Amino acid sequence: MAPRRVRNLLALAVLSYLSRQPMHPYELARTLRENDDGRSIKFNHGSLYMVVGQLEKAGFVAAQGSDREGNRPERTVYAITDDGRAELHGWLRELVETPEHEYPSFVAALSLIGALGPDEAVELLGRRLERLAAQRAEIRALIDGTLAAGVHPLFVVEEEYRIAQLDADAVFVRGLIERITDPQDGWGPLWASFHAKETR
Repeated sequence: MAPRRVRNLLALAVLSYLSRQPMHPYELARTLRENDDGRSIKFNHGSLYMVVGQLEKAGFVAAQGSDREGNRPERTVYAITDDGRAELHGWLRELVETPEHEYPSFVAALSLIGALGPDEAVELLGRRLERLAAQRAEIRALIDGTLAAGVHPLFVVEEEYRIAQLDADAVFVRGLIERITDPQDGWGPLWASFHAKETR
């Protein structure tokens, strides 16, 4: 598979919105904010302009003219090109179809958790469970409110995925706590002995 000329996921969102209608970057930023895309894609004003420039250089978008609101400076309006439309669809297909190796912070922490003592690890994991539950409740409320406003469930499917991830995380964490603290076969005593050796 050939590497993509623009890899920033913000570019994918820009192509998606420009596939609906031409916009200038300020309008794109407003649309991203209104759709709460910051929950899925990291962006700010500067990164948005940079991505639009990269897409234009790659031939995926093209300046179509400019417009002016009141006394504000003219703003360049961009439209998606045929190549941009092909890139959008091909990139989306790839992301939906192919699992990608990611580097979540919690996975990194788990790979090094032995550096903590077992009691501290269990306490921290317990706090994580509380925070996972709070995040789940917040996302559930967001979904329920959005659906109650008449929005089709298709447009909150990424939030449903977040809930599924939080649920899987919570199941794993509860299981890990049990494996550490089980009175018969728990890892706690052996784990604690490693730390006792380090302090001698």
